[in-house]
Amino acid sequence: MIDKIRTIFSIPELREKIFYTLAILIVVRVGAHIPIPGVDANALAGAFDRLQDTLFGLFNMFVGGAFEKASLFSLGIMPYISSSIIMTLMTSVVPHFEQLKKEGERGRRKITQYTRMGTVFLAVFQSYGISIALQSQSGAGVPLVTNPGLTFSFVTVVTMTTGTLFLMWLGEQISEKGVGNGISMIIFAGIVAGLPVSLGNTLSMVST
Repeated sequence: MIDKIRTIFSIPELREKIFYTLAILIVVRVGAHIPIPGVDANALAGAFDRLQDTLFGLFNMFVGGAFEKASLFSLGIMPYISSSIIMTLMTSVVPHFEQLKKEGERGRRKITQYTRMGTVFLAVFQSYGISIALQSQSGAGVPLVTNPGLTFSFVTVVTMTTGTLFLMWLGEQISEKGVGNGISMIIFAGIVAGLPVSLGNTLSMVST
């Protein structure tokens, strides 16, 4: 096993790709800890304790804990994945998209463009929903949002949508210049980052 690892790192091109991928994943993890403006982090942590065993907790695991911190990457790469799935279905049922699929490289670029547009739409929709949810919640009797209103909603939508688009771009950079599929690597990094906490919670429940 050690010999195989040494062989991998002895190839300059492959070594550069590995380090490039690791550097981008570090950026992803740093972004997951940058909070959006206007959210009380302590109150949010208290409120999220009640949501750990719900669908929100599962979503939070896939984005590496970014959701519970209301961070720049709270939406993760999920809007892009959802848009990709929708476009895949559309190419099977809508004649226009089915024709694009048969046009080769030109059609592929067009479908990619539509996928990105769908990502923006879904990210705006989801981030606005999160902004409304944050303004209506409290933790330990303290409002999660210090200054609720349209300004907070606007800042949240812009911040989270930009974060998702940045993640999408980082994923494409990994696919082109790094190792493996970029989107899959970003999801994998988020799950791995949340494993220690998940294992700790599981052991705590078992001991209780």
